[in-house]
Amino acid sequence: MNLKTLPRESAEAHGIRLESVTLRRGDRTVLEALSLNLTESRIGLIGDNGAGKSSLFRLICGLDQPQAGRVTVHGCDTANAGDRRKLPQHVGLMFQNPDDQIIFPTVAEELAFSLTASGAGKQQARRQALDFLTERGLADWAGRAIGELSQGQRQQVCLMALQITSPATLLLDEPYSALDLLSQLRLSDQIAATGQQIILSTHLLDHVRDFERVLWLDNGALRGDGPGRDVCAAYAQDVRERGAMQAAAAVLRHAAQATDA
Repeated sequence: MNLKTLPRESAEAHGIRLESVTLRRGDRTVLEALSLNLTESRIGLIGDNGAGKSSLFRLICGLDQPQAGRVTVHGCDTANAGDRRKLPQHVGLMFQNPDDQIIFPTVAEELAFSLTASGAGKQQARRQALDFLTERGLADWAGRAIGELSQGQRQQVCLMALQITSPATLLLDEPYSALDLLSQLRLSDQIAATGQQIILSTHLLDHVRDFERVLWLDNGALRGDGPGRDVCAAYAQDVRERGAMQAAAAVLRHAAQATDA
């Protein structure tokens, strides 16, 4: 598969579509009238905290339902209960904190669980998990205790647990947030090596700057959508300008307080 763009017939038959989607929580509008057609192989998702990035992932996985609009994921309508049961075959979500995702005490057991949850027998799943690790030069990880792994290594395990069942799309929610530079590099290499569609949410713009498409969410609306370098540059400039305005406002407040004193 060409990693630049999914094949045309695949993009048309499958892909992820949001049609005028609005999501509310209480009185707060999280996403408003959002329409997207996500077919590119590498898509970045950026924006401030609270912009709606994690909520978008939850909609795609069927964990949340919109108050208006429609979400379809590789032919599955997330509003349909029967289709929602099929979603794990098509899309996998990696949480920000690997400890929220990992269940079993060893690496091989965690990977095997992903397979048994997809219908494989226990012995078959164990063999596939060991083969999967061996193919990646990680056979010695099979019996390693999860608790002995670094944060970056646990993130790698989480990603492998998704990759092993081969869903079409992987949603990675802030995967680099707690990693040092070396761990970020290792995880980036692992992500780059997969042929699955990746939608990656991050505050670390360097990890999506070269992506073919980046979405910039701002208070539940789409503010930027285009090549990674262009959208990342626009967002970074916006952050700098807001930072300068806040600094100027702080100076004025201090001056006013000094005058009052």
